[in-house]
Amino acid sequence: MTTTRHVAVIGAGPAGLMAAQGLVRGGVRVTVIEKMPSVGRKFLMAGRGGLNLTHGEPLDQFLARYGRADPRLLDAIRAFPPKTQIKWAEGLGQETFVGSSGRVFPKAMKASPLLRAWLAKLEAQGVVFKMRTAWAGFGDDSATAVRSTNTTDGTESTPYDAVILALGGASWPRLGADGSWVPVLEQSGLHVAPLVPANAGIKIEWSTLMQDKHAGEPLKRIALIVGGERIRGEAMVTRGGLEGGAIYAATEAIRARLGGAGKPMPGPHIKIDLKPDLDDGDLAARLEKASAKDSLSTRLRKSAGLSSAAIALLNEVARPLPRDTAALAKLIKAVPLTVAGFTGLERAISTAGGLAFSDLDDRWMLTSKPGVFACGEMLDWTAPTGGYLLTACLATGRAAAEGCLAWLAAR
Repeated sequence: MTTTRHVAVIGAGPAGLMAAQGLVRGGVRVTVIEKMPSVGRKFLMAGRGGLNLTHGEPLDQFLARYGRADPRLLDAIRAFPPKTQIKWAEGLGQETFVGSSGRVFPKAMKASPLLRAWLAKLEAQGVVFKMRTAWAGFGDDSATAVRSTNTTDGTESTPYDAVILALGGASWPRLGADGSWVPVLEQSGLHVAPLVPANAGIKIEWSTLMQDKHAGEPLKRIALIVGGERIRGEAMVTRGGLEGGAIYAATEAIRARLGGAGKPMPGPHIKIDLKPDLDDGDLAARLEKASAKDSLSTRLRKSAGLSSAAIALLNEVARPLPRDTAALAKLIKAVPLTVAGFTGLERAISTAGGLAFSDLDDRWMLTSKPGVFACGEMLDWTAPTGGYLLTACLATGRAAAEGCLAWLAAR
């Protein structure tokens, strides 16, 4: 294929950058169009506390984390599995290691060294970046003409041989992905499931005491019970509810308990097992052995090993607490909570909903817009934290690039 073919990639997040990498390797000219002044802003934010690249679990378990995902998403990940992703990162000079939880991190921990190396490679291969330029929709004469707007040139329409959309979801909108593309696609007759928070905190109507005294305190080594599902992990008490890994992993299950997008269902919606390593009988026996001279709070702290936040949680749902040790143990093992909703997209880690896979063919091209492809978080899929989000974004970016190259070659 000659370099006379020119492809635009809209969006400079991980999916868009991976699409650009695949395209330039295929011998086409690539221009990446990004409305923000710099690339990969959400990627950098995600890696600020330690960039979780992917997960080291067996591939079948890894794929199961995506729930009822479209088979094309799973096929894209099979073609770019975690082991290949690790090799890709190490090819950019970023050594990796597997943490105790199975999560894979670069030894540098941060996202910035990987991003710098990646950008340097793309620029050396001839990829052009057009910053501070917002995608304004499809061209009037051709879907592969890009209407764009920037502060210098205003709105213009530029013809390309193909376009890959990597517009992101709508979480952390201040970093660039704000879902403003949704009405543009809907006006073109495409189907977009509503963008809603995923991997998000939940809202709980705490007492003033809980808000003022325990916000910011962790609930460690707990199990979240949602319907018949148990999710081990940790959570953090916030003034408005709970956040943390266990909560994020249960987002979709909690959404179902709330009634989805329909009328909220009455609570309690979740339960928290504060001592998942002990059964009711063992816990009751420990409480029974406590000194009668100790206050109930002291017994819970010493005999049950509960933190101040855990004890406060018990008092939130049952005041006064039961004196019967069997009843108290039962409460500790299943603290019922009513969820008022989710924190907004401005704080959610990722987005659920997006462009329907039914609008894509097997090459990741829009069936109604020949030459236009889509990838990344803007598609209708979701996954928990733990490296699954980034892996899918990279894998779909790679798949869209391969589909685009195949379409160009056929023409």
